[in-house]
Amino acid sequence: MSETEARRHVGPGDAVRHCAVLCGRGLRKIRRNPEHLVDVTVQPVLFLVMFGFLFGGAIAGDTTSYLRALVPALLVPTVLLASMSAGVGLNIDVDQGVFDRFRSMPIARAAPLVGGVLADVVRYLLAFGTVLAVGTAMGFRIHTGLFATLAAAGLLVAAGLCFCWVTVYIGMVVRRPDSVQGVTIALFMPFVFASNVFVPSASMPGWLRAWSGVNPVSLLADVMRGLLAGGPVAGPLAGSLLWMVVIVLLFFPLAMRAYRRRAG
Repeated sequence: MSETEARRHVGPGDAVRHCAVLCGRGLRKIRRNPEHLVDVTVQPVLFLVMFGFLFGGAIAGDTTSYLRALVPALLVPTVLLASMSAGVGLNIDVDQGVFDRFRSMPIARAAPLVGGVLADVVRYLLAFGTVLAVGTAMGFRIHTGLFATLAAAGLLVAAGLCFCWVTVYIGMVVRRPDSVQGVTIALFMPFVFASNVFVPSASMPGWLRAWSGVNPVSLLADVMRGLLAGGPVAGPLAGSLLWMVVIVLLFFPLAMRAYRRRAG
């Protein structure tokens, strides 16, 4: 049976199983190389300490008030930057010929990409727990309840799974893993630092304030603040979900097309 004929016989159930197996492969890579978790453990702690203790008094008047706004919001750029690992990992697999092996196997064509993306769920949940744990040690307190906290974790994971298709696409179109990191950071930084995560939008110039108001990072940060510290949720949630849908509809097919060209 040819490769094409074998792939035609992969049903939906088999495709789900293939994605689960390759997701397990990604989880084993994380377990064997815990240094890959630096971006979801050490990095957010550094941001919390630096902005919370060094700039909190200057920005909000006191550290406690600033932490109430910063800790929930910082979850968003932490997961956004953590999604970069999906693109880097898949780029390494292509570069090392791993996808050549996958191509010779009767598995669902999208399984290597989808499995690699799903493995990052553990990283997103670890980022969520790390930021909240360190923030609590610094003085932050959750002012809502368990349901709202679980909803915040679920939305954050969903956002990470949406944004990672951007990094997967980048990983499929650039040639080197270090280039994936450089391009991704250059793309994400205007979203992160031109948002209301670190400073209020009201303090920005008019044109920047307008961008911050529709920036997906700002909208998700407002949702996290509402779910964890109290405040409006419905408005920013609607905008966040719209951004997430648009990103998936745009970058998932682009990533799949680039993957077929690169691995094909």
